[in-house]
Amino acid sequence: MAQFNSIIAILGIIATIYLLIKKYETRTVLIGVGLIMAILTFKPMEALDAFAKSMTSGGLIMAICSSMGFAYVMKFTQCDSHLVHLLTKPLSGLKFFLIPIATIITFFINIAIPSAAGCAAAVGATLIPVLKSAGVRPATAGAAILAGTFGSMMNPGSSHSVMIGDMAGLTVTEVNLLHAPYTFIAGAIGALVLTILALVLKDYGEQHRQAYLQENQETESHFAKVNLLYALAPLIPLIILVIGGTSLQKISGLEWTNMGVAQAMLIGAIYAIVVTRVSPVKITDEFFNGMGNSYANVLGIIIAASVFVAGLKATGAVDSAIEFLKNSNEFVRWGATIGPFLMGVVTGSGDAAAIAFNTAVTPHAIELGYTHVNLGMAAAIAGAIGRTASPIAGVTIVCAGLAMVSPVEMVKRTAPGMVLATLFLALFML
Repeated sequence: MAQFNSIIAILGIIATIYLLIKKYETRTVLIGVGLIMAILTFKPMEALDAFAKSMTSGGLIMAICSSMGFAYVMKFTQCDSHLVHLLTKPLSGLKFFLIPIATIITFFINIAIPSAAGCAAAVGATLIPVLKSAGVRPATAGAAILAGTFGSMMNPGSSHSVMIGDMAGLTVTEVNLLHAPYTFIAGAIGALVLTILALVLKDYGEQHRQAYLQENQETESHFAKVNLLYALAPLIPLIILVIGGTSLQKISGLEWTNMGVAQAMLIGAIYAIVVTRVSPVKITDEFFNGMGNSYANVLGIIIAASVFVAGLKATGAVDSAIEFLKNSNEFVRWGATIGPFLMGVVTGSGDAAAIAFNTAVTPHAIELGYTHVNLGMAAAIAGAIGRTASPIAGVTIVCAGLAMVSPVEMVKRTAPGMVLATLFLALFML
Protein backbone atom coordinates (compact mmCIF):
# COMPACT_ATOMS: atom_id res chain seq x y z
CA MET A 1 0.00 0.00 0.00
CA ALA A 2 2.86 2.38 0.84
CA GLN A 3 4.35 1.80 -2.61
CA PHE A 4 0.99 2.45 -4.27
CA ASN A 5 0.61 5.71 -2.34
CA SER A 6 4.13 6.79 -3.32
CA ILE A 7 3.33 6.19 -6.99
CA ILE A 8 0.15 8.26 -6.64
CA ALA A 9 2.13 11.11 -5.05
CA ILE A 10 4.81 11.07 -7.78
CA LEU A 11 2.23 10.95 -10.57
CA GLY A 12 0.25 13.73 -8.88
CA ILE A 13 3.28 16.01 -8.67
CA ILE A 14 4.28 15.30 -12.29
CA ALA A 15 0.72 15.88 -13.50
CA THR A 16 0.51 19.16 -11.59
CA ILE A 17 3.78 20.49 -13.01
CA TYR A 18 2.81 19.41 -16.54
CA LEU A 19 -0.64 20.99 -16.38
CA LEU A 20 0.70 24.23 -14.91
CA ILE A 21 3.38 24.43 -17.61
CA LYS A 22 0.62 23.95 -20.18
CA LYS A 23 -1.09 26.99 -18.61
CA TYR A 24 -4.18 25.21 -17.31
CA GLU A 25 -6.04 27.21 -14.68
CA THR A 26 -3.97 27.02 -11.46
CA ARG A 27 -6.81 26.61 -8.96
CA THR A 28 -8.49 23.90 -11.04
CA VAL A 29 -5.25 21.93 -11.34
CA LEU A 30 -4.39 22.14 -7.64
CA ILE A 31 -7.88 21.27 -6.41
CA GLY A 32 -8.40 18.57 -9.05
CA VAL A 33 -5.10 16.76 -8.52
CA GLY A 34 -5.28 17.10 -4.74
CA LEU A 35 -8.81 15.68 -4.63
CA ILE A 36 -7.92 12.80 -6.96
CA MET A 37 -4.92 11.85 -4.79
CA ALA A 38 -7.10 11.94 -1.67
CA ILE A 39 -9.79 9.79 -3.32
CA LEU A 40 -7.28 7.22 -4.60
CA THR A 41 -5.88 6.84 -1.09
CA PHE A 42 -9.43 6.52 0.32
CA LYS A 43 -9.17 9.76 2.29
CA PRO A 44 -11.36 12.20 0.32
CA MET A 45 -12.52 14.08 3.41
CA GLU A 46 -8.98 15.26 4.11
CA ALA A 47 -9.00 17.28 0.89
CA LEU A 48 -12.56 18.52 1.42
CA ASP A 49 -11.84 19.51 5.02
CA ALA A 50 -8.71 21.38 3.92
CA PHE A 51 -10.82 23.30 1.38
CA ALA A 52 -13.38 24.28 4.03
CA LYS A 53 -10.80 25.21 6.66
CA SER A 54 -8.71 27.41 4.39
CA MET A 55 -11.79 29.34 3.22
CA THR A 56 -12.02 31.08 6.58
CA SER A 57 -8.42 31.97 7.41
CA GLY A 58 -9.25 35.22 9.19
CA GLY A 59 -5.82 36.89 9.08
CA LEU A 60 -5.31 36.09 5.41
CA ILE A 61 -8.76 37.29 4.38
CA MET A 62 -8.51 40.62 6.21
CA ALA A 63 -5.00 41.48 5.04
CA ILE A 64 -5.19 40.33 1.42
CA CYS A 65 -8.75 41.41 0.61
CA SER A 66 -8.36 44.86 2.16
CA SER A 67 -5.00 45.36 0.42
CA MET A 68 -6.46 44.52 -2.99
CA GLY A 69 -9.52 46.67 -2.30
CA PHE A 70 -7.22 49.60 -1.60
CA ALA A 71 -5.23 48.85 -4.78
CA TYR A 72 -8.46 49.05 -6.81
CA VAL A 73 -9.24 52.43 -5.26
CA MET A 74 -5.75 53.71 -6.12
CA LYS A 75 -6.16 52.62 -9.73
CA PHE A 76 -9.66 54.09 -10.05
CA THR A 77 -8.60 57.47 -8.64
CA GLN A 78 -5.29 57.38 -10.61
CA CYS A 79 -3.41 58.06 -7.38
CA ASP A 80 -1.02 55.24 -8.30
CA SER A 81 -0.21 57.01 -11.59
CA HIS A 82 0.52 60.26 -9.76
CA LEU A 83 2.98 58.41 -7.51
CA VAL A 84 4.67 56.83 -10.53
CA HIS A 85 5.01 60.14 -12.37
CA LEU A 86 6.24 61.94 -9.25
CA LEU A 87 9.11 59.47 -8.91
CA THR A 88 10.00 59.06 -12.57
CA LYS A 89 9.70 62.47 -14.27
CA PRO A 90 12.90 63.92 -12.73
CA LEU A 91 14.92 60.90 -13.89
CA SER A 92 15.06 61.39 -17.65
CA GLY A 93 18.48 63.08 -17.47
CA LEU A 94 20.22 60.18 -15.71
CA LYS A 95 20.89 58.36 -19.00
CA PHE A 96 22.73 55.03 -18.51
CA PHE A 97 22.31 55.05 -14.74
CA LEU A 98 18.58 55.04 -15.29
CA ILE A 99 18.76 51.25 -15.83
CA PRO A 100 19.49 50.22 -12.22
CA ILE A 101 17.51 53.17 -10.89
CA ALA A 102 14.45 52.06 -12.89
CA THR A 103 14.71 48.60 -11.33
CA ILE A 104 15.03 50.05 -7.83
CA ILE A 105 12.12 52.47 -8.36
CA THR A 106 9.93 49.63 -9.66
CA PHE A 107 10.91 47.53 -6.65
CA PHE A 108 9.81 50.22 -4.19
CA ILE A 109 6.65 51.16 -6.08
CA ASN A 110 5.76 47.45 -6.16
CA ILE A 111 5.64 47.63 -2.36
CA ALA A 112 2.86 50.21 -2.57
CA ILE A 113 1.23 48.71 -5.71
CA PRO A 114 1.52 44.98 -4.94
CA SER A 115 0.24 43.50 -8.20
CA ALA A 116 3.30 42.66 -10.31
CA ALA A 117 1.45 43.14 -13.61
CA GLY A 118 -0.36 46.23 -12.32
CA CYS A 119 2.85 47.79 -11.07
CA ALA A 120 4.66 46.98 -14.33
CA ALA A 121 1.83 48.56 -16.33
CA ALA A 122 1.80 51.69 -14.17
CA VAL A 123 5.57 52.14 -13.98
CA GLY A 124 6.44 50.81 -17.42
CA ALA A 125 4.02 53.11 -19.24
CA THR A 126 6.14 56.03 -18.03
CA LEU A 127 9.61 54.63 -17.39
CA ILE A 128 10.08 52.44 -20.48
CA PRO A 129 9.70 55.41 -22.89
CA VAL A 130 12.04 57.41 -20.64
CA LEU A 131 14.62 54.60 -20.76
CA LYS A 132 14.33 54.29 -24.54
CA SER A 133 14.65 58.02 -25.06
CA ALA A 134 17.79 57.96 -22.90
CA GLY A 135 19.39 55.47 -25.32
CA VAL A 136 18.55 52.13 -23.66
CA ARG A 137 17.77 49.17 -25.94
CA PRO A 138 14.05 48.27 -25.70
CA ALA A 139 14.72 44.73 -24.37
CA THR A 140 16.76 46.12 -21.47
CA ALA A 141 14.23 48.90 -20.87
CA GLY A 142 11.52 46.27 -20.37
CA ALA A 143 13.88 44.05 -18.35
CA ALA A 144 14.70 46.94 -15.98
CA ILE A 145 11.04 47.17 -15.00
CA LEU A 146 10.54 43.40 -14.88
CA ALA A 147 13.55 42.87 -12.59
CA GLY A 148 12.01 45.05 -9.90
CA THR A 149 8.62 43.35 -9.71
CA PHE A 150 9.18 41.28 -6.60
CA GLY A 151 9.17 44.28 -4.27
CA SER A 152 5.63 43.20 -3.35
CA MET A 153 7.25 40.76 -0.91
CA MET A 154 7.54 43.82 1.38
CA ASN A 155 3.88 44.78 1.02
CA PRO A 156 1.91 44.52 4.30
CA GLY A 157 -0.88 42.73 2.41
CA SER A 158 1.42 40.01 1.05
CA SER A 159 -0.26 36.63 1.50
CA HIS A 160 3.14 35.06 2.21
CA SER A 161 3.99 37.48 5.02
CA VAL A 162 0.57 37.00 6.57
CA MET A 163 0.84 33.20 6.37
CA ILE A 164 4.33 33.14 7.89
CA GLY A 165 3.30 35.64 10.55
CA ASP A 166 0.48 33.33 11.63
CA MET A 167 2.93 30.42 11.95
CA ALA A 168 5.56 32.39 13.84
CA GLY A 169 3.19 34.39 16.03
CA LEU A 170 4.47 37.67 14.58
CA THR A 171 2.79 40.67 12.99
CA VAL A 172 3.12 41.20 9.25
CA THR A 173 5.34 44.22 9.87
CA GLU A 174 7.67 42.17 12.09
CA VAL A 175 7.91 39.48 9.40
CA ASN A 176 8.68 42.06 6.72
CA LEU A 177 11.34 43.77 8.81
CA LEU A 178 13.05 40.41 9.44
CA HIS A 179 13.29 39.40 5.78
CA ALA A 180 13.80 42.95 4.44
CA PRO A 181 17.64 42.87 4.35
CA TYR A 182 17.66 39.68 2.26
CA THR A 183 14.90 40.91 -0.05
CA PHE A 184 16.62 44.25 -0.64
CA ILE A 185 19.97 42.59 -1.33
CA ALA A 186 18.30 40.17 -3.77
CA GLY A 187 16.78 43.18 -5.54
CA ALA A 188 20.16 44.93 -5.63
CA ILE A 189 21.77 41.82 -7.13
CA GLY A 190 19.16 41.76 -9.91
CA ALA A 191 19.68 45.46 -10.67
CA LEU A 192 23.49 45.20 -10.63
CA VAL A 193 23.71 42.13 -12.87
CA LEU A 194 21.23 43.65 -15.34
CA THR A 195 23.35 46.80 -15.50
CA ILE A 196 26.53 44.80 -16.14
CA LEU A 197 24.77 42.83 -18.88
CA ALA A 198 23.63 46.08 -20.47
CA LEU A 199 27.27 47.13 -20.72
CA VAL A 200 28.40 43.76 -22.07
CA LEU A 201 25.60 43.56 -24.64
CA LYS A 202 26.01 47.23 -25.61
CA ASP A 203 22.39 47.92 -24.73
CA TYR A 204 22.99 51.61 -24.19
CA GLY A 205 24.08 54.11 -26.79
CA GLU A 206 23.13 56.95 -29.10
CA GLN A 207 22.11 54.50 -31.85
CA HIS A 208 19.34 53.11 -29.63
CA ARG A 209 18.17 56.62 -28.79
CA GLN A 210 18.00 57.63 -32.45
CA ALA A 211 16.15 54.42 -33.34
CA TYR A 212 13.57 55.16 -30.67
CA LEU A 213 13.11 58.76 -31.80
CA GLN A 214 12.60 57.67 -35.41
CA GLU A 215 10.15 54.89 -34.59
CA ASN A 216 8.18 56.68 -31.87
CA GLN A 217 7.28 60.17 -32.87
CA GLU A 218 4.10 60.23 -30.82
CA THR A 219 4.22 62.17 -27.59
CA GLU A 220 4.39 60.17 -24.39
CA SER A 221 1.45 60.43 -22.05
CA HIS A 222 2.72 62.51 -19.14
CA PHE A 223 0.59 64.35 -16.66
CA ALA A 224 0.70 68.11 -17.04
CA LYS A 225 1.11 68.36 -13.28
CA VAL A 226 1.52 65.76 -10.54
CA ASN A 227 -0.74 66.25 -7.55
CA LEU A 228 1.40 65.58 -4.47
CA LEU A 229 -1.63 64.78 -2.32
CA TYR A 230 -2.73 62.16 -4.86
CA ALA A 231 0.79 60.72 -5.06
CA LEU A 232 0.90 60.31 -1.29
CA ALA A 233 -2.27 58.20 -1.17
CA PRO A 234 -0.74 54.79 -2.13
CA LEU A 235 1.87 55.23 0.62
CA ILE A 236 -0.50 56.11 3.47
CA PRO A 237 -1.22 52.52 4.66
CA LEU A 238 2.43 51.56 4.30
CA ILE A 239 3.56 54.53 6.40
CA ILE A 240 0.97 53.80 9.08
CA LEU A 241 1.88 50.11 9.30
CA VAL A 242 5.63 50.72 9.41
CA ILE A 243 5.26 53.29 12.20
CA GLY A 244 2.75 51.13 14.07
CA GLY A 245 4.93 48.04 13.82
CA THR A 246 8.10 49.65 15.13
CA SER A 247 9.20 51.59 18.19
CA LEU A 248 8.15 54.79 16.41
CA GLN A 249 4.63 54.18 17.67
CA LYS A 250 5.84 55.02 21.17
CA ILE A 251 6.36 58.63 20.12
CA SER A 252 3.66 60.81 21.61
CA GLY A 253 0.81 61.26 19.18
CA LEU A 254 1.65 58.20 17.06
CA GLU A 255 0.17 55.53 19.34
CA TRP A 256 -2.89 55.28 17.09
CA THR A 257 -0.78 53.78 14.28
CA ASN A 258 -0.69 50.42 16.08
CA MET A 259 -3.39 48.77 13.95
CA GLY A 260 -4.01 45.91 11.53
CA VAL A 261 -3.60 45.87 7.76
CA ALA A 262 -7.34 46.16 7.05
CA GLN A 263 -7.71 49.26 9.22
CA ALA A 264 -4.71 50.96 7.55
CA MET A 265 -6.02 50.19 4.07
CA LEU A 266 -9.41 51.64 4.97
CA ILE A 267 -7.76 54.84 6.24
CA GLY A 268 -5.88 55.05 2.95
CA ALA A 269 -9.12 54.72 1.00
CA ILE A 270 -10.78 57.43 3.13
CA TYR A 271 -7.78 59.70 2.51
CA ALA A 272 -8.24 59.12 -1.24
CA ILE A 273 -11.90 60.18 -0.99
CA VAL A 274 -10.92 63.39 0.80
CA VAL A 275 -8.11 64.50 -1.54
CA THR A 276 -9.58 63.37 -4.88
CA ARG A 277 -13.19 64.31 -4.05
CA VAL A 278 -14.37 61.25 -5.98
CA SER A 279 -17.83 59.99 -5.04
CA PRO A 280 -17.67 57.87 -1.86
CA VAL A 281 -20.16 55.52 -3.53
CA LYS A 282 -17.76 54.83 -6.40
CA ILE A 283 -14.80 54.42 -4.03
CA THR A 284 -16.79 51.96 -1.95
CA ASP A 285 -17.76 50.00 -5.05
CA GLU A 286 -14.13 49.78 -6.17
CA PHE A 287 -12.92 48.78 -2.72
CA PHE A 288 -15.35 45.89 -2.49
CA ASN A 289 -14.74 44.90 -6.11
CA GLY A 290 -11.06 44.61 -5.25
CA MET A 291 -11.83 42.59 -2.13
CA GLY A 292 -13.95 40.16 -4.12
CA ASN A 293 -11.35 39.85 -6.86
CA SER A 294 -8.59 39.11 -4.34
CA TYR A 295 -10.64 36.38 -2.68
CA ALA A 296 -11.24 34.72 -6.03
CA ASN A 297 -7.75 35.04 -7.47
CA VAL A 298 -5.30 35.33 -4.57
CA LEU A 299 -6.98 33.51 -1.72
CA GLY A 300 -8.35 31.11 -4.31
CA ILE A 301 -4.80 29.90 -5.02
CA ILE A 302 -4.12 29.53 -1.29
CA ILE A 303 -7.30 27.50 -0.84
CA ALA A 304 -6.50 25.34 -3.87
CA ALA A 305 -2.93 24.81 -2.67
CA SER A 306 -4.20 23.58 0.68
CA VAL A 307 -6.32 20.96 -1.11
CA PHE A 308 -3.30 19.84 -3.13
CA VAL A 309 -1.16 19.59 0.01
CA ALA A 310 -3.94 17.64 1.76
CA GLY A 311 -3.92 15.20 -1.16
CA LEU A 312 -0.16 14.79 -0.84
CA LYS A 313 -0.50 14.31 2.91
CA ALA A 314 -3.07 11.60 2.30
CA THR A 315 -0.46 9.65 0.31
CA GLY A 316 2.08 10.01 3.10
CA ALA A 317 4.42 11.91 0.77
CA VAL A 318 4.52 15.05 2.92
CA ASP A 319 5.41 13.15 6.09
CA SER A 320 8.11 11.23 4.22
CA ALA A 321 9.54 14.43 2.73
CA ILE A 322 9.57 16.16 6.11
CA GLU A 323 11.27 13.17 7.70
CA PHE A 324 13.87 13.19 4.92
CA LEU A 325 14.50 16.90 5.36
CA LYS A 326 14.81 16.50 9.13
CA ASN A 327 17.60 14.00 8.62
CA SER A 328 19.16 15.81 5.64
CA ASN A 329 19.18 19.48 6.57
CA GLU A 330 21.64 20.28 3.80
CA PHE A 331 18.85 19.76 1.25
CA VAL A 332 16.35 22.09 2.92
CA ARG A 333 17.99 25.31 1.75
CA TRP A 334 17.95 24.12 -1.87
CA GLY A 335 14.46 22.68 -1.78
CA ALA A 336 13.09 25.91 -0.27
CA THR A 337 14.72 28.18 -2.86
CA ILE A 338 15.55 26.42 -6.11
CA GLY A 339 12.24 24.49 -6.08
CA PRO A 340 9.94 27.56 -5.98
CA PHE A 341 12.32 29.43 -8.31
CA LEU A 342 12.11 26.75 -11.00
CA MET A 343 8.33 26.49 -10.60
CA GLY A 344 8.13 30.26 -11.01
CA VAL A 345 10.14 30.04 -14.21
CA VAL A 346 8.22 27.17 -15.82
CA THR A 347 4.71 28.20 -14.74
CA GLY A 348 4.96 32.00 -14.70
CA SER A 349 3.77 32.07 -11.08
CA GLY A 350 5.86 31.40 -8.00
CA ASP A 351 2.90 31.68 -5.62
CA ALA A 352 1.52 28.17 -6.02
CA ALA A 353 4.85 26.43 -5.36
CA ALA A 354 5.79 28.76 -2.48
CA ILE A 355 2.39 28.45 -0.81
CA ALA A 356 2.42 24.66 -1.17
CA PHE A 357 5.92 24.52 0.36
CA ASN A 358 4.97 26.87 3.18
CA THR A 359 1.81 24.93 3.91
CA ALA A 360 3.56 21.56 4.01
CA VAL A 361 7.12 22.15 5.21
CA THR A 362 7.48 25.58 6.86
CA PRO A 363 5.32 24.69 9.91
CA HIS A 364 8.18 22.28 10.78
CA ALA A 365 10.89 24.96 10.36
CA ILE A 366 12.08 24.79 13.97
CA GLU A 367 12.53 21.02 13.75
CA LEU A 368 14.53 21.52 10.57
CA GLY A 369 16.83 24.05 12.21
CA TYR A 370 15.42 27.26 10.70
CA THR A 371 13.08 30.04 11.74
CA HIS A 372 9.61 30.19 10.22
CA VAL A 373 10.38 33.61 8.73
CA ASN A 374 13.65 32.67 7.05
CA LEU A 375 12.45 29.34 5.64
CA GLY A 376 9.00 30.53 4.59
CA MET A 377 9.99 33.87 3.14
CA ALA A 378 13.02 32.38 1.34
CA ALA A 379 10.58 30.12 -0.53
CA ALA A 380 8.20 33.01 -1.23
CA ILE A 381 10.93 35.37 -2.47
CA ALA A 382 12.52 32.64 -4.60
CA GLY A 383 9.16 31.94 -6.25
CA ALA A 384 8.64 35.64 -7.02
CA ILE A 385 12.19 35.90 -8.37
CA GLY A 386 11.54 32.88 -10.59
CA ARG A 387 8.49 34.62 -12.02
CA THR A 388 10.65 37.57 -13.13
CA ALA A 389 12.79 35.10 -15.11
CA SER A 390 9.80 33.48 -16.81
CA PRO A 391 8.88 34.32 -20.43
CA ILE A 392 5.27 33.22 -19.84
CA ALA A 393 4.54 35.24 -16.70
CA GLY A 394 1.80 37.84 -17.00
CA VAL A 395 4.10 40.61 -15.79
CA THR A 396 6.74 39.64 -18.37
CA ILE A 397 4.18 39.84 -21.16
CA VAL A 398 3.03 43.26 -19.90
CA CYS A 399 6.61 44.58 -19.91
CA ALA A 400 7.31 43.03 -23.33
CA GLY A 401 4.19 44.67 -24.75
CA LEU A 402 5.15 48.09 -23.39
CA ALA A 403 8.72 47.73 -24.67
CA MET A 404 7.53 46.15 -27.94
CA VAL A 405 10.02 43.27 -27.74
CA SER A 406 9.94 39.49 -27.34
CA PRO A 407 9.48 38.26 -23.73
CA VAL A 408 12.38 35.87 -24.31
CA GLU A 409 14.72 38.77 -25.12
CA MET A 410 13.88 40.39 -21.79
CA VAL A 411 14.22 37.18 -19.80
CA LYS A 412 17.69 36.62 -21.26
CA ARG A 413 18.63 39.79 -19.41
CA THR A 414 16.81 39.25 -16.12
CA ALA A 415 17.50 35.51 -15.63
CA PRO A 416 21.26 35.66 -14.77
CA GLY A 417 20.66 38.14 -11.95
CA MET A 418 17.67 36.21 -10.67
CA VAL A 419 19.67 32.97 -10.53
CA LEU A 420 22.38 34.71 -8.48
CA ALA A 421 19.74 36.27 -6.20
CA THR A 422 18.24 32.83 -5.56
CA LEU A 423 21.65 31.36 -4.73
CA PHE A 424 22.18 34.30 -2.34
CA LEU A 425 18.94 33.42 -0.54
CA ALA A 426 19.93 29.75 -0.28
CA LEU A 427 23.43 30.45 1.02
CA PHE A 428 22.85 33.45 3.31
CA MET A 429 19.17 33.51 4.32
CA LEU A 430 19.11 29.79 5.15
